Amino acid sequence: MPDQTFTVILGDRRYAVRRKWARLPPNLAFGFISDLLVDPAGRVHVAQRGTDQPVVVFERDGSYAGSWGMGAIGEAHYLTRAPDDTVLVADRDSHQILRFGADGKLRQSLGRRHNPALAAPFNHPTSAAMARDGEIYVADGYGNSHVHRFGADGALRRTWGGPGSGPGQFTTPHAIWVDRFDRVLVGDRENNRVQLFDRDGGFITAWGDFYHPMKIWVDDRDCVFVSDQIPRISLLSPEGALLGRCRGAINGAHGLGGDADGNLFLAELPPQEITKLERLN
Repeated sequence: MPDQTFTVILGDRRYAVRRKWARLPPNLAFGFISDLLVDPAGRVHVAQRGTDQPVVVFERDGSYAGSWGMGAIGEAHYLTRAPDDTVLVADRDSHQILRFGADGKLRQSLGRRHNPALAAPFNHPTSAAMARDGEIYVADGYGNSHVHRFGADGALRRTWGGPGSGPGQFTTPHAIWVDRFDRVLVGDRENNRVQLFDRDGGFITAWGDFYHPMKIWVDDRDCVFVSDQIPRISLLSPEGALLGRCRGAINGAHGLGGDADGNLFLAELPPQEITKLERLN
């Protein structure tokens, strides 16, 4: 029988494609897989919607390790690992950003739960990211077209954006990341671009040539990974130069993340599965 392990090239990296990597116990099934992140121990935390286990955890070998967020998370859209190793959850339809500790306990919440009229400034937020000093940046992308900046104390400091396609405007700001150069990267999905800002919301530049960018993840070399709806994954330099592209997912990666060994993990759109891109070189 021929070898059915596919390989892909992404810039200077070669990966083996390991589909259906995550293994649930027989009595469990995936909901709508939305996103994932890898913790310092190499375990993969997967956000899913429509189940009573909003975040499920897998060991490095893909075996099931447990779950967390029950009763606290309504609809987990995106997960982001913060510099202090807490986890930010964009609870989209509850109109909140939630921050959890490594123990799965809720530490901080932004927004008024289940009440968008009182949850200002949120209206179905999509993603959140933390800067090194504890400030939190939120892409408020489904009901609004804004980015919000919060102090480490949870106080709203600034809002920028608005509907449109000009510099600093958004049509579905879907993903967000704060890099170590203090740039705020925003996946402006329906405008097919990633916009970059300083932390005050000042427009720096925009990177194009995407089709509905979904998730942004930056590795320890400051290289930028962007998934889009082609479906494909793009690898860019910190300056935005395209280093490579591949089709790592069958149906598109709504979420992606990586580990310290250079492996990538993809949260695939229906049919739901987690795909591991295992670094070969």
